[in-house]
Amino acid sequence: MLKRRDLMASALAWPALQAWAAGPDAEAALRAGGVVAAFRHALAPGTFDPPGFRLGDCGTQRNLNDEGRAQARRMGEWFASRSLQPARVRSSPWCRCMDTATLAFGRAQAWDALASPRGVSETTGAANLKTLRRALVEASARRGVFEVWVTHMFVLSDLASTNTASGEGLILQVDASGAPRVLARLTAPV
Repeated sequence: MLKRRDLMASALAWPALQAWAAGPDAEAALRAGGVVAAFRHALAPGTFDPPGFRLGDCGTQRNLNDEGRAQARRMGEWFASRSLQPARVRSSPWCRCMDTATLAFGRAQAWDALASPRGVSETTGAANLKTLRRALVEASARRGVFEVWVTHMFVLSDLASTNTASGEGLILQVDASGAPRVLARLTAPV
């Protein structure tokens, strides 16, 4: 598993905004269903939330900027232009995630399992990872439909063992052993 400081250095080195790129594998997987499109929230400049932030108060959190809001809208436009409708949209309760999901898909259900770890030294809780893996197994069994999850870089890293840029998505499904695997990537729109 990647170390948190390596993830931060890697994430900060990536261009924050990239051209949207989704190969035919991503679209085909979404159409077939039995997958989760798991996104890192759109661009919210900075790292971590300010000291004393509160989940119920967006004014105390790191939030999407104008580019991030536009990025989230373009994410939704990509899905809509292909008539790809998620069966369910779940999001971390952090404002930047809920805003990304709502701007892209018009709705979002807050789900604590997708919540950000608190602090640099923490990883996604074992209970949350177990919940996410179980939900991914269930989603993988539902052919013809897909879900969207909007979360944080560290959650995706802990779940799928890979790094993501702001607004980037991973098409996830479980393998034969029940472990998460990345079928395709949806690279963030600029």
